Amino acid sequence: MKVAKLLFINGECRHERNDENLDYQKAQLVIGYGARHLIENNDFYFQLKEKFPHAEIALSSSSGEIFCNEVYDDTVAVTIISFSTSHIKTSQINIENFPNSYEAGKTLMEKLPKENLKWVFVLSDGSRVNGSQLVQGLNAVRPDHVLISGGLAGDGDKFEKTAVGLNQIPSSNQIVAIGFYGEKLELSHASYGGWESFGLERTVTRSHHNILYEIDHKNALDLYKKYLGKYAEELPGSALLFPLSLKSDDDSSPVVRTILSINEKDNMMVFAGDLPEGSKVRFMKANMDRLIDAANDAASECLKISHNKPKMGIIVSCVGRKLVLGDRTAEEVEMVRDVLGADTIITGFYSYGEISPLKPFDDCVLHNQTITITTVNETE
Repeated sequence: MKVAKLLFINGECRHERNDENLDYQKAQLVIGYGARHLIENNDFYFQLKEKFPHAEIALSSSSGEIFCNEVYDDTVAVTIISFSTSHIKTSQINIENFPNSYEAGKTLMEKLPKENLKWVFVLSDGSRVNGSQLVQGLNAVRPDHVLISGGLAGDGDKFEKTAVGLNQIPSSNQIVAIGFYGEKLELSHASYGGWESFGLERTVTRSHHNILYEIDHKNALDLYKKYLGKYAEELPGSALLFPLSLKSDDDSSPVVRTILSINEKDNMMVFAGDLPEGSKVRFMKANMDRLIDAANDAASECLKISHNKPKMGIIVSCVGRKLVLGDRTAEEVEMVRDVLGADTIITGFYSYGEISPLKPFDDCVLHNQTITITTVNETE
C-alpha cells in the first residue's frame, strides 16, 4: 500500500508529498476534501482526472482540510492511494431519488458487493441529508464486522450548501460510498468528544427528528437558557460551547449533539442529529484542554486495535470543534500525529457530522462535536 498527498491552493498544486514514488497512472483511489468553490470548479475535477486517469475520484466540500499535520482553509487536500493486493468498489446515490435518508443509506450499502468487504468510507451531502437516518439505513444492511466510517460534507462556517461527487464534478444531494476489499487490510477506529457533562440527566419528552421541543415536559429552550446563564445572551453563537450528551437507552454510550439554530417564536431548538423521544440528555460545556486530549484518546484507542503501525490515519473532526478551538485547532491534529507516529500519513477534514462506531466494528453512529479517526494498513 502506497499513499501520497497533494495540496491545491487557488486551483494549483503547491505542495506534494510522494515519498514512496507512487505511480499516479496506476493509482486506484483519489479522495479530495476542500473549499466548496474550489471543488465545484470544472477545471479542478478535470485536472485531477488527467493526473490520475485510472483512479476512482471522490470529492467532498469541507470546513477545513488536514494536510501534513496542518489544518488549512480555502484549499483542497488530496490523498492518493494504491494497494498491493486489496481493491475498492464505489457507489453513489442522489438523496432526491429516495423518500428519506434511511432508504438512501440502505441502497447505498446494497450497491456494494459484500464478499471480502472490510470497510466502507462514506462522504455525504451535509446540508440536505438527515445523518441520523442515513447511518440507520447503512447499519440495516451492514454485514457483521464491516467497518463504516466517514462524514458529512462541510461548507466552512457558512452552512449554505455542501457538495460531494464520485467521478464527476461535485454537487448537492450526493452520497458516496467507497468499499475496501481484501484479506490483508488492517483497520482500526475511534471517536472521542472531550466535552464535560454537567447537571442532571434528563429525558427528551417531545421532539421530531432533529427538532427538540421539551425536556422533562418543560420547554427545552427555556431550560437551555437557564443553564447557559450569561451565555444565553450570545445565542445562537454560544450554542457551540454547550452541546448535549445523548443516550438512546440505558445501555448505550453517549454521543454528542450540537445545536444548529434556535427558534424563539416557536420555542424550539434544531440539532445536527436526531434526538428521539425517551432518550436521555445532559448538558455539556467546552474545556479546551480536554477537547485536545480527546484526540490523544482517539489515536491511542486506534493503536490498541491495530496489530501493526497504521499506514494512514483519516481524521474526520467537527466544524464545531474547529470554531471552539480557534487557533488551537491544529493541536488536535498534532496530537494524533504524535501518538500514531511520524510514519503514519495523516489526512482528513472538518465536517458537519462524523460517522464512526462507538464500539469496535459495531454499528456506525452519527456524531457531532467529535473527533473520529480511522486507520488503515495493508499487511505483507
